[in-house]
Amino acid sequence: MNWISDWALPKIQGLFKREAPENLWHNCPSCQQMIFHRDLEKALRVCSHCGHHMRLGAAQRLEATLDPGFSRIELPKAPADPLRFRDQRRYADRLRESQTKTSMDDAVAVAHGTINGQRAVVAAFEFAFMGGSMGAGVGEAIVTAAKLAVLQDAPLIVFTASGGARMQEGAISLMQMPRTVIATRMVKEAGLPFITVLCDPTTGGVTASFAMLGDIQIAEPGAMIGFAGARVIEQTVREKLPEGFQRAEYLLEHGILDMVVKRGEMRETLARVISLLREPLLTRSDEEAEAAAAPAE
Repeated sequence: MNWISDWALPKIQGLFKREAPENLWHNCPSCQQMIFHRDLEKALRVCSHCGHHMRLGAAQRLEATLDPGFSRIELPKAPADPLRFRDQRRYADRLRESQTKTSMDDAVAVAHGTINGQRAVVAAFEFAFMGGSMGAGVGEAIVTAAKLAVLQDAPLIVFTASGGARMQEGAISLMQMPRTVIATRMVKEAGLPFITVLCDPTTGGVTASFAMLGDIQIAEPGAMIGFAGARVIEQTVREKLPEGFQRAEYLLEHGILDMVVKRGEMRETLARVISLLREPLLTRSDEEAEAAAAPAE
């Protein structure tokens, strides 16, 4: 028996052993490279090796988009568990679990402030809250954001990340589709820009309602965007879908999107788009009038 290796060394190692947090390193789901957690947060959860855009929470999304000093607004409370739904678990229990996990009342956060000095109202989905599913609470959030945009004479920007309608609310969840469409119409009728940023994933009833009605349609690289799943579509049309189907780059190529913008460039892009949409354009007669009024050199 070697008492040094069998007894003394373990004792010495036990004296100096420190518990290390398990979440210091993150594995990129695309390239499998390990990324230090501080580097990942600094890069807004974009892989420094392959550029893969990981999902970003609503709170982080607002902080990355709006200038410092923005204000989150309190949203109207929607009826909790209106159908008293239960499958494997009670819907009320699922809600409480998601609220505790995300520190949010529902799957959307709304804030107002400026983006590089341009005033804006921003709504951001939280996919970690029941897959960002759209129920009455989400409908209330989008309607409230639209009303606030009109009140403040500011553009409305919505970052979507959702699996679609929330099945635990049945027909109530489906009614949020026309409600959110009407909300976007309020913004447009007020002459204000409505901009959607489609993040991974944006599917189901969210895609089939307000998410595809933006004056400008932007997406993050690699985002999955669609209504039904690829397997369901293949079984319906009985054809093999093209490579990259339902990805942001494919939709851009086929005219569904206006831009695919990297997360690190999103704030500047949004500020530029808002400036262009809100900048009053001179008509030809205005230009002629200004030229006639200008003193001759």
